[in-house]
Amino acid sequence: MSALAAAALAVVALLHLLFLVLEMFLWTKPFGRRVFGLSREEAESSAKLAMNQGLYNGFLAAGLVWGLLAGDAGFSVRVFFLVCVVVAGLFGAATAKRSILWVQGLPGAVALALVFLAHARAAGPSERSSPATRIGARRGDRSASRGGRESSSRRPRPP
Repeated sequence: MSALAAAALAVVALLHLLFLVLEMFLWTKPFGRRVFGLSREEAESSAKLAMNQGLYNGFLAAGLVWGLLAGDAGFSVRVFFLVCVVVAGLFGAATAKRSILWVQGLPGAVALALVFLAHARAAGPSERSSPATRIGARRGDRSASRGGRESSSRRPRPP
């Protein structure tokens, strides 16, 4: 994974740790109420829901850190948790507050794009072969992997 993709993934994980702290521990405090624009009464009445939401954000952060630490084997983990972040951002923007799209969804989408780009660059030319080569290889056609040339073991070449 590229350093840029890793940095973007780390930023998204840190954002979700921040969301966890805000929603689980600071929701009813003056700072938390200011961040979310809540009155004391609104914060008190929704505190349990916010703690639950914060816990889910913590799970997202944990999954993102797992994907970051897993190295090359963590590609599918990174993709899964970043897709979860993007979906949560889209849903939050549609149902709660539009700014969630920019604060949660956009960083997740950027990190997801960078993770895919890093993965595509890391894939060697053989993994990015043409469809004809892949089809021939699936059928067991060895000539497809040699650019259509016949094998020298089948027919001797004339001198």
